[in-house]
Amino acid sequence: MSMRDIEARLLKLDPRTRARLAGKLLESLEVLSPAENAKLWAEEASRRDAELEANPGKARRARDVYRDARARFG
Repeated sequence: MSMRDIEARLLKLDPRTRARLAGKLLESLEVLSPAENAKLWAEEASRRDAELEANPGKARRARDVYRDARARFG
């Protein structure tokens, strides 16, 4: 199963389950050294940047993202 397949399946979970899973995943990163953690975040930022460059129409304004997050979780 590819990472995209895993992500797609996880994103279908209900918000409460996704939040619980996100918390567990973040906790698992706490055992990393600061250098390892920084490397992983830099790789993720690069991946997201490349994804956005490949598909600029997928971008959303920050204010829209924040508005939707507040409506959903606020």
